[in-house]
Amino acid sequence: MIGLRFSKLKTVLCLGAHADDIEIGCGGTITKLIRENTDLNVVWIVFSGRGRRRLEAERSAQAFLKDAVKKMVTVKNFKDSFFPSQTAAIKGFFEQLKRDVRPDLVFTHFLEDRHQDHRVLSELTWNTFRNHLIMEYEIPKYEGDLQHPNVFVPLARVVCDEKVSRICRFFQTQGNKHWFSEDLFYGLMRIRGTECASEERFAEAFHCRKLII
Repeated sequence: MIGLRFSKLKTVLCLGAHADDIEIGCGGTITKLIRENTDLNVVWIVFSGRGRRRLEAERSAQAFLKDAVKKMVTVKNFKDSFFPSQTAAIKGFFEQLKRDVRPDLVFTHFLEDRHQDHRVLSELTWNTFRNHLIMEYEIPKYEGDLQHPNVFVPLARVVCDEKVSRICRFFQTQGNKHWFSEDLFYGLMRIRGTECASEERFAEAFHCRKLII
């Protein structure tokens, strides 16, 4: 097993189709990176957030990024579940983003995710940030499209507790969904922790398609 350290990261770009995607997919890793990089700049963008969902997304992002010295949180209002029909407009935003942000690392959705919004966002990420390190996070859901990730970030139990408690606290509009529960969030991190022999038993996992050393 090969370990890589991200202690020299300067700017991290986090992209999520919906409110709570970034938190579920890489919230623990972001928390860990902020604690290990005192001058880290985090750019956090949610593409679909309206009404209460917008407020949830903004409050959650501020909580996850509270220890970041530099941060920028943006919540757009693209129509949930209709990203394929809005691709041109979303692409336009990506082109502006490419001019404004120079990330060392980009977190985005899994390219083979069966949710249409997630897939569009991942495709545009790869189309826009061609020469960047991209790590695709996973979202557990009804479609059952979890696969075999190849990058693991071990997490301390306290980081996992913070992640799960924040998700459940800030995204109360999702509380009636059958998949939205503490045991699901812990369960996936426990599985990934087992797969990478995490000393603290938990981890988040990602798909990395291109890594240049």
